[in-house]
Amino acid sequence: MTDTPPDRLSTDPKSPYYDAAILERGVGIRFKGAEKTNVEEYCVSEGWVRLSVGNTKDRAGNPLTIKLKGPVEPYFRDV
Repeated sequence: MTDTPPDRLSTDPKSPYYDAAILERGVGIRFKGAEKTNVEEYCVSEGWVRLSVGNTKDRAGNPLTIKLKGPVEPYFRDV
């Protein structure tokens, strides 16, 4: 494994950007300089994060999310 997190990563197992090995290692996200713990998906090159909104669920039972744009800085927590 490298010490650089992937450009795009999702916590949803149905997503093509899901990677269990990387998530198990622990990825932290800084968005606009603030630490975020409710990130469901991020993309560094496009500059956005998808954050879960409380405990709210959609009709399919998935967490309700909101997409915000800005600088994204992923890092590994174990380094």
